[in-house]
Amino acid sequence: MALTAHLQELSEKHRQLERRIEQEVSRPGSDDLEIRRLKQEKLKLKDEITRLETRH
Repeated sequence: MALTAHLQELSEKHRQLERRIEQEVSRPGSDDLEIRRLKQEKLKLKDEITRLETRH
């Protein structure tokens, strides 16, 4: 059960990052470096989710 809760938490963080990326991209004068950092963080989360799901 703890794994399921952890996966849900990671998935929620992934969704939040997606929203932050969308907000940053739509903002005039958006910061490309910040967008890149957010996308890298989102990818790390996705990789962690995939790793945990395949291990399960």
